[in-house]
Amino acid sequence: MRRLLPLVGLLLAGCGGSDPAPEPARPAATATPPEPAPNPTVRHAHCDPGLANCAVATGRVIYVEKVDPDGDGDAHYVLAGGKVTAPGISVIDVEKDMRPRRLPKPGELVSAAGPVYTGSYGQKQIEATELHHQRRR
Repeated sequence: MRRLLPLVGLLLAGCGGSDPAPEPARPAATATPPEPAPNPTVRHAHCDPGLANCAVATGRVIYVEKVDPDGDGDAHYVLAGGKVTAPGISVIDVEKDMRPRRLPKPGELVSAAGPVYTGSYGQKQIEATELHHQRRR
């Protein structure tokens, strides 16, 4: 029995007493950066050469009036762009027959051209005769 004791000790020392072997290093995953979102574009509106009192404004929508208080069905956009209403601000009046099915959302690009008239609040605004909304690439 005394001879078995050292042999049992050696066997026990070899069973699970050491740290497991390290796993082979895996190559680090390289994340591919996402492709940048395409810049939105808008076709620019133009004034007809023979149109008097015409202005063009292109910019991002900061406000949309979907329901006009006078009930004639037109919509109004306030753009951060142009200088029709104030420096860097243009109001666009979109009559019912030109009103798109989906109105632009704040941040989208719009380009409009048309004669400049005084609106119901005394502001100068473009009454759109040509209107383009943001296109996605």
